[in-house]
Amino acid sequence: MEREMAASYEPKLHSEIRIFGSSDEILTDLAEYISQVSEISVKERGYFAIALSGGPLVSFLSKLCEAPYIKTLDWSKWYIFWSDERAVAKNHADSNYKLTKEGFLSKVPIMSGHVYSINDSATVEDAATDYEFVIRQLVKIRTIGVSESTDCPKFDLILLSMGSDGHVASLFPNHQALELKDDWVTYITDSPQPPPERITFTLPVINSASNIAILAMGVDKANAVHSAVSDSSDGPDAPASLPARMVQPTDGKLVWFLDKAAASSLEALCDDAYQQQHREY
Repeated sequence: MEREMAASYEPKLHSEIRIFGSSDEILTDLAEYISQVSEISVKERGYFAIALSGGPLVSFLSKLCEAPYIKTLDWSKWYIFWSDERAVAKNHADSNYKLTKEGFLSKVPIMSGHVYSINDSATVEDAATDYEFVIRQLVKIRTIGVSESTDCPKFDLILLSMGSDGHVASLFPNHQALELKDDWVTYITDSPQPPPERITFTLPVINSASNIAILAMGVDKANAVHSAVSDSSDGPDAPASLPARMVQPTDGKLVWFLDKAAASSLEALCDDAYQQQHREY
């Protein structure tokens, strides 16, 4: 397939930025990207462990529910996790599980026993503890890989969406959860966005993944995108505690999926990113 998109460039080691002219282009490229990572993971490890986030991200998985992916992907090898979840019932409107179930899981043949949601009947603290325990058991049997550098779980792919404040998963700017080093999963009770109680992967787990993708769309994300990918660490536009900026894979690769609005502040960083090129997929 051949189509036009803005050129990508690499602002940091092991990272790539892809800029698209429309949401449909993002849908198409993201599906192909996930498909390729899935096929490689199944071939190399026998499993594909993917962690999803909430918000608008789920709607961008729709292409995977269609041909050719619905028939060509080895869905029996998929294992589903969440990088963060709201501490609400699974049938609550705020539940990431509910969004994912309705928008994706109900449309693809992933085994129900391969879907690992949080315990929504426990306290948020216990839910975080339980979720980490489950992940540790799956690391032991290598359903989830392990990072030789960090001893953290090495998910094959973690998909994230970024908020306008630069948060990813449920890691918010200047929050003490950003400082955790030993925990794999933690909880917060003071989210600046409702609902206040959430569980989330910690940065060491996110950064240990083989592949990380961050989706950002809209002009309201432009400043945060600029701050996250800029090499400069000076000034108010590049806060050290911006969570998206702290996503720096240890041994893996980070790919940003941006529309032109979210990438609009990057022009000063690299004019070449706006030179139209043809790329074949």
